[in-house]
Amino acid sequence: MILKLGYYRNSSPISSKEKIRRRFAPLPNRHGGDALISSDETLDALFQGDLKLRQSRRGYRFSLDALLLARFATVRPGESAADLGSGNGVIALILARFHPGLSITAVELQRQMAERARENVRLNGFEKRVKVLCGDVRAIARLAAPESHALVVCNPPYRKPTSGRISPDPEKRIARHEIEGRLDDFIRAGAYLLPVGGKMAVIYPAHRAVDLLGSMRAAGIEPKRLRMVHSFAGAEASLTLVEGVKGGRSGIEVLAPLVIYEKEKQYGAEVASILTAAPPAVRSPASRVHPQR
Repeated sequence: MILKLGYYRNSSPISSKEKIRRRFAPLPNRHGGDALISSDETLDALFQGDLKLRQSRRGYRFSLDALLLARFATVRPGESAADLGSGNGVIALILARFHPGLSITAVELQRQMAERARENVRLNGFEKRVKVLCGDVRAIARLAAPESHALVVCNPPYRKPTSGRISPDPEKRIARHEIEGRLDDFIRAGAYLLPVGGKMAVIYPAHRAVDLLGSMRAAGIEPKRLRMVHSFAGAEASLTLVEGVKGGRSGIEVLAPLVIYEKEKQYGAEVASILTAAPPAVRSPASRVHPQR
């Protein structure tokens, strides 16, 4: 398998550091005998093979960004969650794997990618808990009822429509650039899906953090937790993780920075635990610095 950190999806600054072949291993077509892979796809594994994903060989491929977001979001047992712009369904599958009581709706605009996400759901046996919808977040009312999900996660396109190189590949182009949906569209869709007190978690470039915070507040989702992601200690932040509460009071908890590499491209202990599927920390209500509402 060939997987760069973030580069296929959003070209995050972390992405160009290395290919993470050691953590994400290719599975031969005979693995389990349960998947037929075309020459245009790869069958890849996460968490020592606990999750298997079909991916386009040349188009959209998931990144470390997705894993960071899935592990950052606050999840409570028995809740329902929505993943906006789900791509091949990787975030929804990670959430399903770590939270057995969670039901998830994944929304993806591109039909081919939505179908691949459905295949990945079937491949991992999560049909009863993960539903994939092919649709546009700009028309979210056609896809789901208002206030129907307690949690929304989103890894939206990072680049403005005219910034950077526009990929000729439609999967990459739409996933990277705000061509078929801008940041505000994703945030407004999240606000529509959440009841008061519901949470939305987003990963976004650090240099656009003000755009993200402003968009969330304008939609009535008050940012409550923020964590900056750095490639190395001492380097400028590359990404920001933000979780907000619909109808929440002002006041934000700024968490310690997350550093990807310790030295010479060796992952830090926390990132290594994410890649090897160490259980996520459980955040109890008492651990919050500020009340939700």
